[in-house]
Amino acid sequence: MSTPAPLAEIIADFADVDGQDKLAMLLEFANDLPALPADLEEAAMEPVPECQSPLFLHVDASDPEQVRLYFSAPAEAPTTRGFAAILAAGLDGQPAADILAVPDDFYLELGLAKLISPLRTRGLSAMLHRIKRRIRAVVE
Repeated sequence: MSTPAPLAEIIADFADVDGQDKLAMLLEFANDLPALPADLEEAAMEPVPECQSPLFLHVDASDPEQVRLYFSAPAEAPTTRGFAAILAAGLDGQPAADILAVPDDFYLELGLAKLISPLRTRGLSAMLHRIKRRIRAVVE
């Protein structure tokens, strides 16, 4: 399994910092979560109930060479927004095959496990699982 270059770069950036700086970086990602396009409403998106905070995602795999990912999470949920933003920055626009090849536990490489509860990291894992499931439904 491999990691697409944008996601690998994010993982490397997290590896370059320690402790609370990792949390600060996660919050920076949370602030950078792209807004939904005007034609996509949260009500039409898939909820991710494994997340501690409300999170919705939409996967557009109609072009398997450039999968589009959209996330919605409230501003009051910075950890969840940060995780969504990491996936958006690391995987949006990537080929379906590359996203499907991402290791399910890639989030361990971010080094956040000691700083964030397992319940929170389970949300990130669930997001990736749902993205992969949606892609498989379209491309297989």
